[in-house]
Amino acid sequence: MTAHQPDPSPGAAHPDTTGNSAANGGQDGQSPSTRDQTSNFQAGDTRDNGPRNGGESSPMAGMAADYAAKAGLHRTHDGRVDVLKSAGGVQGIAESILPGLVFLIAFTVTQDLTPSLVAALASAAVFTVVRLVQRRPLTQALAGVVGVGISAWLANTTGKAEDFYLPGFFTNGAYIIAMVISIFVKWPVAGLLFGFIRNEGLDWRKEPARVRAYQLGTWIIVGVLALRLLVQVPLYLMGPEGLAALATTRLIMGAPLYILGVWIAWLVTRPAAAADAAGSETAPKG
Repeated sequence: MTAHQPDPSPGAAHPDTTGNSAANGGQDGQSPSTRDQTSNFQAGDTRDNGPRNGGESSPMAGMAADYAAKAGLHRTHDGRVDVLKSAGGVQGIAESILPGLVFLIAFTVTQDLTPSLVAALASAAVFTVVRLVQRRPLTQALAGVVGVGISAWLANTTGKAEDFYLPGFFTNGAYIIAMVISIFVKWPVAGLLFGFIRNEGLDWRKEPARVRAYQLGTWIIVGVLALRLLVQVPLYLMGPEGLAALATTRLIMGAPLYILGVWIAWLVTRPAAAADAAGSETAPKG
């Protein structure tokens, strides 16, 4: 999680649901960034890390490690999460934002649904061409085209421009349900993602305090998703009058809010040793 965020925007970069966002990953099943991430888990800096996985090789540990690698999270050279890169970088964020922005501008100018939907689809398709030229994995861009296509089909079928944004609500709801379940079964998603970046593996599950910390981190991400619904659903229910506000809040509460949520979740789930070290580095000397 797509931590590539669950972003409710059509074609947004979500944490690897078919790849790095709701779809990143390479045509060979593993993108270069995923391969880099996997190697980072194996030989990463431990400055902000907890204890290394004590050789645990259970099937669940393997599944969790694979999930963490494919979720698109990246670490910096000093062992911290690279939030911007994890959100897909500048290009990934643009891929998540531009189709919705193009749709809003086109519909505001023309008040005609069909050309606005075509413009949004075209903008999503452009990123596929860009990735072809760059020879980068196409999965995320293709997933963006599919996502925008579904949104465009729904809006065209109902004749309501606001329905272009409706699928994002269901995406958010699905993520919320999955994350809440992970919290209550004591396999919080934040632990599966951050634990392997910190080289904790699944050892954090042996410490009740670490489980609680990762449950809190997951609740923070759930809060981001729930806040989106709390703000945007009433705007959707307003119909055409709320369209501009809905589209604007969708942009603001997409990648930017996701990045903030992941960063806060990372901070609150730091192992005590790492938090103490960070505090001592900033404490005045003398």
